Amino acid sequence: MRELVGAGDISPATQTRLRVIRRLVYALIVLIGIAIAASRFDEISSVAKGILASSAVLGLVVGFAARQTLANAIAGILLAITQPIRIGDLVTFEEETGEVEDMKLTYTYIRLGDGRRLIVPNERLAQSSVVNHTIAERRVQVEVSVWLPPDADLDKAMELIADEVEDISVSVAETDKEGVRLSATTWASSPDERGRAAAELRARWLRLLREHSLSSTEA
Repeated sequence: MRELVGAGDISPATQTRLRVIRRLVYALIVLIGIAIAASRFDEISSVAKGILASSAVLGLVVGFAARQTLANAIAGILLAITQPIRIGDLVTFEEETGEVEDMKLTYTYIRLGDGRRLIVPNERLAQSSVVNHTIAERRVQVEVSVWLPPDADLDKAMELIADEVEDISVSVAETDKEGVRLSATTWASSPDERGRAAAELRARWLRLLREHSLSSTEA
């Protein structure tokens, strides 16, 4: 029951399965309806029987016209059963990171951080490696960066944000002749909070740096 219901709401696992099953049933109903309607007309019924009588024609239709659609649909059913990703999960696919917004029978919609939608055929998802950041727990890591001049007081800059925020890790991420990039990582309670938490953390850090006369620019 814990998998099915969490805090009075349907869990991501159950929600994902229900959406795919609902769309599969809808597609079957449409196909059955078309077949019943066609059988009501003698001329259409005769043509249909003639086509179905030819296994070669049927094989061509299934093999060429519907191959990709069937492959995506079967992959969608497998994804709903095995659940490597679920609706609401934060995932990275082919270097794009976003939240799984919807899983249709043939395509999966991923909402990226800038609001764009990455629409991926289910067959590609089933055949490729996908990083799922929230499959074990809903918390997600948040990382922000600031750049400082090469001669800046790095220890002071890292200490400012470390003292200000709990459960945070600060480190030197990158150095070059233009300056030093500092990175701070903390946690957000869910993927929905990830963007807001990152924006607040970055703004707080930059404010502290200005207050202590440590020049910085946003990465």
